[in-house]
Amino acid sequence: MTVARILRQKGSADVATITAAETVADAAAALSSKRIGALVVSNDGKAVAGIISERDVVRWLGTDGATCLSMPVADVMTAKVVTCAPEDDVAEIMQRMTTGRFRHIPVIDEGRLAGVISIGDVVKYRMDVLQHEAEALTDMIKGY
Repeated sequence: MTVARILRQKGSADVATITAAETVADAAAALSSKRIGALVVSNDGKAVAGIISERDVVRWLGTDGATCLSMPVADVMTAKVVTCAPEDDVAEIMQRMTTGRFRHIPVIDEGRLAGVISIGDVVKYRMDVLQHEAEALTDMIKGY
């Protein structure tokens, strides 16, 4: 199982991005309107400069209050972003996400942003695989 299969299953190659110069309020509005949990910070849509998640926004609101909303994304984003490649194994990515305690991971293909997968995407894919395996075992036991 590879990351590429999850991206194919998701169907869309569009990645929600925001520039480093935009504000935290802009990020919160984009997260809300798109109903997603994270935005890749990229000034050109190709290179990853960082990532900002719902958790980042809430953390900053909790410590700085509403004043953080006028701050640039660059000041609150996670700049050291863990990424993966399309050929990476899903089980390995799940382990990285669990160990690192993050929910979104940008996918980089040949140096360019190719997608984002969430822990939800990984779990859904894994559940689909387990369901398929269970059905195959049931059919085998029944002699189909």
